[in-house]
Amino acid sequence: MREKVEQLIGQVLDENPSLFLISLDIKGNNEITVVIDGDEGVTVSDCVAVSRGIEHNLDREEEDFSLEVMSAGATAPLINQRQYNKNLGRNLEVRTKDGEKLEGDLVEINAGDIKLAWKTREPKPVGKGKHTVEKEAVIPYENIEEAKVKIKF
Repeated sequence: MREKVEQLIGQVLDENPSLFLISLDIKGNNEITVVIDGDEGVTVSDCVAVSRGIEHNLDREEEDFSLEVMSAGATAPLINQRQYNKNLGRNLEVRTKDGEKLEGDLVEINAGDIKLAWKTREPKPVGKGKHTVEKEAVIPYENIEEAKVKIKF
């Protein structure tokens, strides 16, 4: 069943090139959960199109199933490199594979890495007091354990 569902999702996404698959989970009792995202976000009609593309091409007489299609949540970790593109300029919290946590604005996206920039208060090199320093870090995708968009209110 998984191959058939993957094929059907592929067909729907080919018709909607701004959408892409984040995850597909099929539990033992044929509970199908599909999570999608899009370069410009995901609308309810996008979820409906994916759902119909799957549901209308599976035979419930052959195998019973339940189907849920949803968009990636605003606080869900970024999984696909395409997700970074739509979050350019937003504040991210990144945990690297060596346990380092960084938080900053996503200012650059390259083929192999991302760049975060942030401001911090540090002691002055000479004298008393603190001053604001601009920092940045380039993080290769393979070193990212988890990246999440930080939503500020």
